[in-house]
Amino acid sequence: MIKEYFYNYEILNSDFTIELGNQKHIETHSNHTEKGWRVTLADTGDRALKGARLKRVQKYIDGDQFMVTYGDGIADIDINALLILHNSHGKLATVTGVNPASRFGELKITGNQVESFSEKPRTGPGLINSGFFVFNRGIFDYLSVDDNCDLEIGPLEKIASEGQLMVYKHDKFWACMDTIRDMEYLNRLWDESRAEWKVW
Repeated sequence: MIKEYFYNYEILNSDFTIELGNQKHIETHSNHTEKGWRVTLADTGDRALKGARLKRVQKYIDGDQFMVTYGDGIADIDINALLILHNSHGKLATVTGVNPASRFGELKITGNQVESFSEKPRTGPGLINSGFFVFNRGIFDYLSVDDNCDLEIGPLEKIASEGQLMVYKHDKFWACMDTIRDMEYLNRLWDESRAEWKVW
């Protein structure tokens, strides 16, 4: 389905004129601004973990530097600032760290007395992996095509222990879409023109 979408991208996203009986001649009247984007769709298997998937697309990645995202999170990350930070430290990898809001209200208590109540506060002083990365090609040396090669467990742990993983601290909008509830919430933000990740 995704491959079909991109294969038919011009027709699906543009007005077009077709000569009935001669479908070889289709004239598109572009209604979109995307030009010159090179999109590679690769089948990396149904069961492969993230590290294996990344290793399997190595042959399609040109240059020394590339970006990766899990695809289940959205954010208003300043990509230029992220790249500037990555290029400034000379390390192998940069992960974008975020401090998301909790899904639940937090009670601070003494005995049975509620001292303070905070509805959906930030989760704490630590950052979590947002799923947005910049890597140098050296990351591939830590990966394998084995289906069980994960990205976080093993490769990123090793890179961090070697001092080759840096963090870009993002303190603005970030949300994941792991559940139907997440999807409904993010769709509501979009419908109400409150989609902070829409920076175009």
